[in-house]
Amino acid sequence: MAVVVVGSLITDIISYVERLPQPGETIRGKSLFIGCGGKGANQCVAAAKLGAECTMIGKLGSDSFSEMHETSFKSLGINFEHVSRTDEAFTGVAQILVEETGQNSIVIVPGANDKLGAENVRKAVALIKEACVVVAQLEVNIEASVEALKLAFTNEVKIIFNAAPAASNLPSEVYQLSSVFCVNESEAEMLTGEKVDSIESADRSAQILQERGCKVVLITLGSRGAYLKDEANNGILIAAPPVKAVDTTGAGDSFIGALAYYMAYYPKLPLQTMVERSCQVAAFSVQKPGTQISFPTKEELPEELFL
Repeated sequence: MAVVVVGSLITDIISYVERLPQPGETIRGKSLFIGCGGKGANQCVAAAKLGAECTMIGKLGSDSFSEMHETSFKSLGINFEHVSRTDEAFTGVAQILVEETGQNSIVIVPGANDKLGAENVRKAVALIKEACVVVAQLEVNIEASVEALKLAFTNEVKIIFNAAPAASNLPSEVYQLSSVFCVNESEAEMLTGEKVDSIESADRSAQILQERGCKVVLITLGSRGAYLKDEANNGILIAAPPVKAVDTTGAGDSFIGALAYYMAYYPKLPLQTMVERSCQVAAFSVQKPGTQISFPTKEELPEELFL
C-alpha cells in the first residue's frame, strides 16, 4: 500500500445555515447532510480518489454508522482490514454548522476513536514497512499516532503528521520523527504561542516548530494557500487559486490527502510543486458541499496536475 493512514473515522452531521448562531440562540437550518468523515478517514479518501492505494487503520463502534463507513471505504478500494470495532464506545460523531460563506463550526465527539491503541497499529506493521507514506493526526489516542510515527521512521517511510486538532504538550516524537509537520493558523498559534496573521508571523511560528525538531513545516492558510518552510530554512508562501467556496469542511484533509498522494507517486517532484498541486486539489473540494463527497477524483482535475 502506497499510503497508510492512522486516524479517525467520524460520522459528519452537517447543518447548512445562513449564519452561525450566537450563544443561547436557536436558528433555523436550511438543509442537513449525514456522511462519512473524520480527519484520518478524510485524508485516506482524498488520496484514494486521486488513485492512491490506501490502507486505513482506525476504530469504529458496533453500530449502524460503522457499516456506512465500511461500505464507503470498500467502494473506493481502500484496505479496511485494520479498522476494528469496539462495543465500548459509539462511532465518533462530528456536529458541523456551515454558513453561507462556506465557513464552518465543528464539535467532535471522538467515541470509538479514543479506543484506538498502539497495539492496533502494531498489527499493521507489515503494511507500514512497505508503505511510501504514513499519515497520522491527533483525532485518535495519541499513543496510536506516536506508534505509527515510530514504526514508519524506523523503516524509513516518509511521514506526514497533521497536528490537528491542536493539543498542548505534544510528545517530542511528533516533532522529531515527522518528515512533514502540518498545521493550520490556529493550530500553529496554539502550539507556538505565535498568532499567525502574516507571512512574517507564519515564518516565526514555523521556526519555533523547527527548533523542536521538525524538518519541514507546512502551515495551511485557508484561501491564502500555505506557508512552506523547508529543511534548508527557506520559507515561501504558496498561493491557493481563487475560488468561490461553498463548504470549506474537510479542505485541510483534502490538502493532506493530496500531499500524501504526490509524495507517494511523484517523489521526484520538488516539495514546493507538491504543495502547489495539493492547494489546487483542496481549492476544488471547497466548491462542493459535504466532506468526502466533495473530494475530487483524478478525472475531475486538470491534466497538468498529473504530469
